Amino acid sequence: MSQLKSTGLFLFMGTAFGAAFPAIKVGLADAPPLLFAALRYDLAALLLVAYAAIVLRDWRPRAQAEWLAVAAGGVLFIGGTGFLYLGQQYTTSGVSAIIYSLGPILTVAVAWLLLPDERLSRRALVGLLIGFLGVGLVVRPTPDALTNADLLGKMLVLVAITSVTIGTVTLRRIGAHVPTVKLTGLSLATGAIVLHAVSLLTGEPQAVRATPTFVAAYLYLALIASAVGFVAYFALLERVGPLQANLVVYLVPIVAAVVGWLWLGETLTGITLMGFLVIFAGFVLTKWTELVETTTGAWRVVTARRYGAGR
Repeated sequence: MSQLKSTGLFLFMGTAFGAAFPAIKVGLADAPPLLFAALRYDLAALLLVAYAAIVLRDWRPRAQAEWLAVAAGGVLFIGGTGFLYLGQQYTTSGVSAIIYSLGPILTVAVAWLLLPDERLSRRALVGLLIGFLGVGLVVRPTPDALTNADLLGKMLVLVAITSVTIGTVTLRRIGAHVPTVKLTGLSLATGAIVLHAVSLLTGEPQAVRATPTFVAAYLYLALIASAVGFVAYFALLERVGPLQANLVVYLVPIVAAVVGWLWLGETLTGITLMGFLVIFAGFVLTKWTELVETTTGAWRVVTARRYGAGR
């Protein structure tokens, strides 16, 4: 039953996060990018902070470490996603999701730079280089593309996942043990404030067209992909650990590409798909030791259960 729940969480997250990319693309037709991102997190934060206050009776940061965790989560992890909204003005949902799949590989590099105890093996270094090669295939920064809006969009999405990754690793470095719902809600609120401020400072129009399509995309992003999705991610993280939880990012581009094709008529080129496979190969090489240990451990559990049942 526990394995079934973990599988259900994994599939839910892959679907919820994957469909979020086309939903963002659709919503951008009726709202400025940074304002759209801020409004999404406004509602999600309100729901989670209210739950933490009413049900958990614990919603305010107390120790300094909790304040730092909320700041890192809000500014880097949530606020950084503003670049994703900016980037998706110029590129497709599937391409954005593929670039985001670099996250687990980037985490290894950023952790090596920021966390004193982290070590980078030769295999992991080669995996990193392969992962970046995959991104190069997706982005393709050729001289002819330098003035192309599509390249700008891809680079903005790359900035977004870099910021999100730094935020994730910074949370690990701070080491604050904050309840999941509380940390998520307060980070969403902080990120929303940052995005609202930047939206105002950059002169974005502070208005949206509340078309039925926009409202549907907005509610999906705020409720399913944010409030429920982030809590589900942390629940899966607690159940199966970071390695297996992060595998969801390789289901996300598949969902994003399929939904983008069905909903928006988007397509992916062969070289972009090749780039995704190269990124995944880089992830496998980077995490080879952990993957072998996880697979071996799972096989031992299955074997032990079968042996026990046979007896």
